[in-house]
Amino acid sequence: MENPLLPRPCMGAMFVVPGLALLLIAGCQQSSGVHLTIPATGSPRLVDLGLTFCLPCALMAPDLEELKREYAGRLEVDFIDTLKNPDAKTQYNAPFCATQIFLDASGKELSRHVGYYSKKDILAKWKELGVDLDAPPPQRQPGSVAPANRTSSGG
Repeated sequence: MENPLLPRPCMGAMFVVPGLALLLIAGCQQSSGVHLTIPATGSPRLVDLGLTFCLPCALMAPDLEELKREYAGRLEVDFIDTLKNPDAKTQYNAPFCATQIFLDASGKELSRHVGYYSKKDILAKWKELGVDLDAPPPQRQPGSVAPANRTSSGG
């Protein structure tokens, strides 16, 4: 016989699952706000503004790390914790948690998205925007990088 004082396991799931779905789906759309120009980095850049304890942000964190690692030299990926850096919400005009901003190499905003965005969807968006992340990294101008094995002559 069931104990009426103990909650049934499936009852909690009935309330939690729709709530999680709502958090994941809410606001997952293109934002049509003011487009920004951020200082150029020389590479396309994805800026994700959110909170470490935000569910969509936490779910995206491994994908963002993979993108950062797999496309090193061709794509910059930055996560900005808006709790630690609240001015970033104003700087990037991103009042909502889990906002991804796609910037070209010159720093011009190409697109933005609010909510959870998978690695697959992010790569598809770059392709849609005409950014080829599979191309080799851009070559640096001669003399723009210091020699790797520079030694100082003590005296």
